[in-house]
Amino acid sequence: MPEIQRRRAVTVNIGGVRVGSDSPVVVQSMTNTDTADVESSVQQIAALARAGSEMVRVTVNNDEAAKAVPAIVEELAKKGWSTPIIGDFHYNGHLLLKKYPETAKALAKYRINPGNVSIGRKDDDNFRTMVEVAVEHQKPVRIGVNWGSLDQALLTKMMDENSKSANPLPARDVMMEAMVVSALDNAAAAERYGLRRDQIILSAKVSGVRDLIDVYTELAKRCDYALHLGLTEAGMGMKGVVASAAGLAPLLLSGIGDTVRVSLTPTPGGDRSEEVRCGQQILQSLGIRSFMPQVTSCPGCGRTTSTYFQELAERIQGYLVASMPEWKKQYPGVEELKLAVMGCIVNGPGESKHANIGISLPGTFEEPKAPVYVDGKLFTTLKGDRIVEEFQVILDEYVEKRYGRVLVEV
Repeated sequence: MPEIQRRRAVTVNIGGVRVGSDSPVVVQSMTNTDTADVESSVQQIAALARAGSEMVRVTVNNDEAAKAVPAIVEELAKKGWSTPIIGDFHYNGHLLLKKYPETAKALAKYRINPGNVSIGRKDDDNFRTMVEVAVEHQKPVRIGVNWGSLDQALLTKMMDENSKSANPLPARDVMMEAMVVSALDNAAAAERYGLRRDQIILSAKVSGVRDLIDVYTELAKRCDYALHLGLTEAGMGMKGVVASAAGLAPLLLSGIGDTVRVSLTPTPGGDRSEEVRCGQQILQSLGIRSFMPQVTSCPGCGRTTSTYFQELAERIQGYLVASMPEWKKQYPGVEELKLAVMGCIVNGPGESKHANIGISLPGTFEEPKAPVYVDGKLFTTLKGDRIVEEFQVILDEYVEKRYGRVLVEV
């Protein structure tokens, strides 16, 4: 697979996680717990980290949340998690960061939305205060422009200028340009107030796929800051997953993007970690990073009237998810493993040969046996009612043999 040429971006160190073109694209997520609830927040951050989130953002919106941050970071450390915690600030961040220096110190990065810190309405004193706190504690900052809270003074000015132009642009194009200008102007201001270029990340969040692609393509042309990608509100379920993949893929394939978040709306009581797995799967599907062994399985047709192959594919996928936290520690490289679970002989043997391990189950009217291929060669043929268990044994033995560390006696 051809290597993607990453856009050159300054590398930023966020609590030990390096972000920029010299580093892998990083997956991050955000809690939806009340940050003041230390126990719930710690549990969710740990779950997100366990799923593979390499950074986690928390809301810091009031005194109680700010007071809780150091305790959250401390409790995570006790449980063995060093995942960088990012503070999300709006409206009153300048007050909270000054009032709670231990919180400013505990956080690995601050996220500032310039549209919500008085910029354009009076002055940039609040923005400047937050940047100066970041400089004092040597913390990086994400300047996150959002079209739902864009600097209205800047937008109004640019709209007025556009209306007087001999060839006015569509309002949508002016909005996109205003977002780019806002991000770059605020980054320049942050540098004037003491932040280095390697302490600044930019984002320009929108909720439309085409808008996302256009605004980041333009932003990438005009700066070398690290960029954080994501739709501001991707949506729920299939809509959110598809929209995120459609928006992020063209940018990532163009080498644009240093961190990503898939902002899925979870179902009530749903698994927040789903957004982490979605972000990972987008990167893995594009061949950018590997996080989890991949299972190729066929959709089924009239030849596969039995649901057995579907059940096998589901059980193997679940087994991989459950096994990966330990496998990653014991078996370096196991995330590159490829499996195939096919429902009949039409494409089954061929797909199985392309995978590290593949099984072709009997379709309708086929002989009740399941050939298993390992590294392209027929390994065995399974029969009977213990095919799942026997296939899992083959998988375990293969993982241990291929990815197990070789211990050298001294």
